[in-house]
Amino acid sequence: MAELEGCRIHVLSCVLLCFVALLCSIHDVTAGGSQRTVDQQWPVNQLIALREVVFVIQSQKNSYHIQRAEQRKAHLFHQAQSLKQGSPDVVFLHELSEYSGNWGILPALPRLAEGYCRSSSWIFFLEEETVVDLARLLLVLSKFSSGREWFLGRALHDNEATIIHHYAFSEEPTTFGYPDFIAGWALSCPLVKRLADYVKYEPPKSDFTIDLKHEIALYIWEEGRGPTLNNVDEFCSELTGSPNTNHCVTTVNTYLPSCGKPVEKDSIFVGVKTCQKFHHDRVSVVKKTWANDTALLEYYSDVTDPAVPTIDLGVPNTEMGHCEKTFAILRRFASEGGMQASWLLLVDDDTLISLPRLRRLLSCYDSSEEVSIGERYGYGLSQGGYSYITGGGGMVFSRKAVLRILSSGCACYSPDAPDDMVLGMCLHTLGLSVTHSPQFHQARPEDYPREVLIRQSPISFHKHWNINPVAVYQEWLMETEETFQYFLGREYRQEL
Repeated sequence: MAELEGCRIHVLSCVLLCFVALLCSIHDVTAGGSQRTVDQQWPVNQLIALREVVFVIQSQKNSYHIQRAEQRKAHLFHQAQSLKQGSPDVVFLHELSEYSGNWGILPALPRLAEGYCRSSSWIFFLEEETVVDLARLLLVLSKFSSGREWFLGRALHDNEATIIHHYAFSEEPTTFGYPDFIAGWALSCPLVKRLADYVKYEPPKSDFTIDLKHEIALYIWEEGRGPTLNNVDEFCSELTGSPNTNHCVTTVNTYLPSCGKPVEKDSIFVGVKTCQKFHHDRVSVVKKTWANDTALLEYYSDVTDPAVPTIDLGVPNTEMGHCEKTFAILRRFASEGGMQASWLLLVDDDTLISLPRLRRLLSCYDSSEEVSIGERYGYGLSQGGYSYITGGGGMVFSRKAVLRILSSGCACYSPDAPDDMVLGMCLHTLGLSVTHSPQFHQARPEDYPREVLIRQSPISFHKHWNINPVAVYQEWLMETEETFQYFLGREYRQEL
């Protein structure tokens, strides 16, 4: 009898322990409130299969970026062989359809829902340098019931209201989280399916795509009617192999592109757009900061001022847009015999820029291709719109791209049309892609999460409003000769 009673006690203890474990699992998944309710039809912590996850690499249509995306895909496939679950579905975002605006994610959702969510449970987005541990990812996703709507990622927050987020949540900007794309982020297929239908009749309120990660989070949140971002601690943005990343499902291969020796100084021709009223204050800042790092630079104004000196292109100054001035610069760059530089950099007179970092970045790109690089914005992407490089952060064009634009007959519809948007329309019409680099910035450092800026080694910022531009340059952009030589000799790991 004593032995029988002992067995009963043991069984009851096991049942109790299992019940407690189940409650803990439910608490882990539901800790965030009503949006995190567990779907009782999906057993908590039942390990999901690899076939239930579709990997979408946020790739770009450029030879360098395609190569990086291929390497990321190969790394996923290599891990899948070890799991012995077959090859995962891996999608290059730029190949999802012919539409170049799929980088805006919302235009891509209908195809993702139709093509993959019928047989899969999750869409996991990653960037070209996001390193994913497949086995750990399956464990983490298994904590969340795929029968419900989930928005998972590593949360970023604004410390103060910012213009790039249209001053959203101005009273308490830290309360709203949006995903750090480089750490990877995930949508459950029920959410993808609903959003795919919703976006067809309810596009984003703004026609402009400025900071995609924040705007995606706002659209999904739907003013409180949809899910908020669930912060997942295992999604990490630290470099692979860094301390304290043993728990991480994702890490980052490299923050900075490195493709050998930086391009030469005289391979970049710099055109600065200015006007007479800014010769004293803005142009003087250029000369105090980054102008000494150039070999080929010209200032274009509405008057000839030998003290700068400036060049008058015969285009009257406009209060905004400056399209005619920009196209005059393009023509001058293409036609002047002494300007055989491979690259053209166009900046405003209140743009702050690091030319040593730009030279390192451009070493990854082939100037014989039609390349356009900068901070990518979008206009009307959910309605078949176009992408463009926002001008304040600096626009970089290969000579071949400039020649193609000019030979196409693209032109300004008015002298004060927005030059960056007109160039974007030209590129879109020509079927040429816009290449995004997160190192370019249309706004000031204060308008971005500091933790993101630190890892980026920024190339540019824009605007002198409420800042000391020289101090900003010295803190964020200036490199000593020792720093430049360090990066020149440093070898980044390009393969895992």
